[in-house]
Amino acid sequence: MHYKEENKPLTFQLIEVTVTGNVEISPDVYLISWKRMHDFQPGQVVKITDNPELTPRIYSICSGNKEDEIRVLFNVKQGGLLTPRLAGMIPGMKIFVSEPYGSFKDAKQPSYWIAGGTGIAPFYSMFRSGYSENKTLIHGVSYLSHFYFEDELEEAMGERYIRCCSREQSCNVFPGRITRYLEEINDLPADINYYLCGKALMVVEVRDLLISKGVPFENILAEIYF
Repeated sequence: MHYKEENKPLTFQLIEVTVTGNVEISPDVYLISWKRMHDFQPGQVVKITDNPELTPRIYSICSGNKEDEIRVLFNVKQGGLLTPRLAGMIPGMKIFVSEPYGSFKDAKQPSYWIAGGTGIAPFYSMFRSGYSENKTLIHGVSYLSHFYFEDELEEAMGERYIRCCSREQSCNVFPGRITRYLEEINDLPADINYYLCGKALMVVEVRDLLISKGVPFENILAEIYF
């Protein structure tokens, strides 16, 4: 389940849209889509619910900003109120979404993208929007099947796409967590931005590690999901 904390209450009108696709890309991980009706900046989020009477959840957009559809990546939380129902959606069914919003946005300067699990979503949106040149993407997961979009990312980004897997091993995959990978790098650039997206513990650990390696606090931008 991939949704974000908000720094302050935000109120958005929910719009009824028609589901155009809902694909299980990994066990209990889905990519749901609907027709794009608003412009957005890659890295922004939307609120989603299947019932306007229920509190919506917040998800990163996982599609390019010039594509015809908006897609959202989510994993099913057992016992959750929303994601089990979203997983059962088929094309033609209705959901309710907000307009895109949020400030987690990268420019086209060199930077590091660091993601845990479904925290890959905003970076995949940036990638699909043409922002991957001069970027280094580090994706950390527990299992190899959780490297979503890896074929496309590897082909386009090559050695700038780094996979870290903590519970399984494979060639061209670092055997361990993101923090262990970063600990072994001695020359992290301090004059670029680092964008972090993932669970709170990962974000805090990576942020502290980057700071210990000389990266200024103001160069670290983060989104936390639960």
